[in-house]
Amino acid sequence: MKLHKLLSSLPSYKGDDSQNPTITSIENDTRKVKQGSLFICVKGYTVDGHDLASNAVEKGAVAIVAERELPLSVPVIVVKSTTRAMAVLADAFYKQPTQQLSLIGITGTNGKTTTSHLIEKLLHDDHKKTGLIGTMYTKIGEVIQETKNTTPDSVTLQKIFHEMVESGVDTAVMEVSSHALELGRVHRCDYDIAVFTNLTQDHLDFHKTMEAYKHAKTLLFSQLGNAFDENKPKYAVINKDDAAADDFIKATAAHVISYGIDQDADIMAKDITITSAGTKFTIETVNESLPIQLQLIGKFSVYNVLAAASVGLCLGMSLQQIITSLEDVSGVAGRFELVNAGQDFTVIVDYAHTPDSLENVLETVNEFAKGTTYVVVGCGGDRDRTKRPIMAKIACELAMQPVLTSDNPRTEDPEAILNDMVEGATGDKYKVIVDRKEAINWVIRQAKANDVILIAGKGHETYQEVNGIRNHFDDREIARDAIREVLEK
Repeated sequence: MKLHKLLSSLPSYKGDDSQNPTITSIENDTRKVKQGSLFICVKGYTVDGHDLASNAVEKGAVAIVAERELPLSVPVIVVKSTTRAMAVLADAFYKQPTQQLSLIGITGTNGKTTTSHLIEKLLHDDHKKTGLIGTMYTKIGEVIQETKNTTPDSVTLQKIFHEMVESGVDTAVMEVSSHALELGRVHRCDYDIAVFTNLTQDHLDFHKTMEAYKHAKTLLFSQLGNAFDENKPKYAVINKDDAAADDFIKATAAHVISYGIDQDADIMAKDITITSAGTKFTIETVNESLPIQLQLIGKFSVYNVLAAASVGLCLGMSLQQIITSLEDVSGVAGRFELVNAGQDFTVIVDYAHTPDSLENVLETVNEFAKGTTYVVVGCGGDRDRTKRPIMAKIACELAMQPVLTSDNPRTEDPEAILNDMVEGATGDKYKVIVDRKEAINWVIRQAKANDVILIAGKGHETYQEVNGIRNHFDDREIARDAIREVLEK
């Protein structure tokens, strides 16, 4: 695409655009720049792209987009915000890919990953070719790619959507983080359905207040727009039981479909029964009521299923079709995932890394546990410090034997993180074991028949980040090895 044609998508800019080179790619990372690239200077947390612009030119960039004039040999296009311009330019360069897809976005503190996978299952069973973007990976059809952030930057995002279109994807499902919404990563994404799961404390290191965190989440719903197209209607799917539900409803002009258990909603779960084998309840809509028997466990699973079912109904699926698909789901990696190596006690690995998610999972465990309940839990470094004592308090109140340990310390001292957690610990039964592997090994050595061990915080992750370095670490592998070692004795 020629530079002039690309720039025509911007409302205004300054700079010498007398040259009109052909743009072969848009990049905001100098490591990806090649001959013909347009390089966009973005101010990051640790690096300012403006300082790397000359390096980008040396590597082949034929034009630069910046927030100030730069003395370079190629055209420098100056805009007020390179972040905003980047989303517009990427959308134009990749030919508005989200307008060619049905796009579903899911936001909320907890449940995004499971809900996205449940929706993908519904779509797959409805013979749709799907795309998925989230915490665990990016998936185009059956091809899986690694992802760095829950929601990538706008250039990466539009490139992925373009690849989806080129691959014949019908519908894309993506997790939308509060960071992405606040930082404008999803500007120019044309969402058809937005889903709100819940709002509890998380990411206050970034948003500072719960009100600011909530506002960031509501942006997904306000960005559904005000227009109505009968051929492509927009829907907002809202958890009516959440205290913030009305704020999300007010934020959108789209059709609102609500779901819940306690509050009156369009789609509801009634007569819930939870056991160690699964969850049974009745799904009620305005028009019908049908039973469902899930392999998934817990009240939080009911909410995730209701959210997915609501999306299915928005897409025109029948309730029976939805139930048949969801009953077939055995689980999602790292979400209440059972680790079984022949032991007579239960080991569960879960991604629970917020106070609310830890509380939900432990309450579910306590509903079916017949023996001692153990929990191994830590808190991430370089993240919200205020939730650390809260997490420890929940662990101490809901588990018989809490073990406080490391999660991903990142660049923080693990012992300093644990000191923050201990401030909220109650009782005298909790143990502090800094080394996560040692903590997992210890609880498995203690476990007896019918006991339940919850290993919380990392879930599907296959690494532990210490001193800024990622080393291979998988809670499931560690637990399985520890169980086998105990059984061999």
